[in-house]
Amino acid sequence: MADGPGLRTSIYCAGCRHHCPGCHNPQSWDINNGHWMSIDELMEIIKADSISNVSFSGGDPFYQAAAFTELARRIKAETDKNIWCWTGFTIEQIEADAEMSRMLQYIDTLVDGPFILEQRDTSLLFRGSPNQRIIHLTPVEEDICPGAVEITLK
Repeated sequence: MADGPGLRTSIYCAGCRHHCPGCHNPQSWDINNGHWMSIDELMEIIKADSISNVSFSGGDPFYQAAAFTELARRIKAETDKNIWCWTGFTIEQIEADAEMSRMLQYIDTLVDGPFILEQRDTSLLFRGSPNQRIIHLTPVEEDICPGAVEITLK
């Protein structure tokens, strides 16, 4: 429930070059940490849980943009689950990159921006510092979140 509203299957990826001071998961910075899983293996886990939606976290899923785009595409094609994704990139940086921006069409809610330790605020929902934005990319009825912003994709 910390990785978005309601019950969620959270996929934590390895690999992050943002290296935010105070990161809650610094062991995920190294791409060699964790273990490799195929998209088919992840889909089995996701589909086995009929009531949970999906969250991508890390590390940073956008450092493995091609694989996470394909995973998100499969989730949308094969289930009715919504997808939340956390990244240290801003949506503007993602939109400016051809490979990363492809994932946005499959993400329902993006939590963007690096964590800034000096701005840490434990009262915020689903993010650690106020510069991080909860951006609804599709209308999702159950995720009414204080602090969410609306952004029109380019």
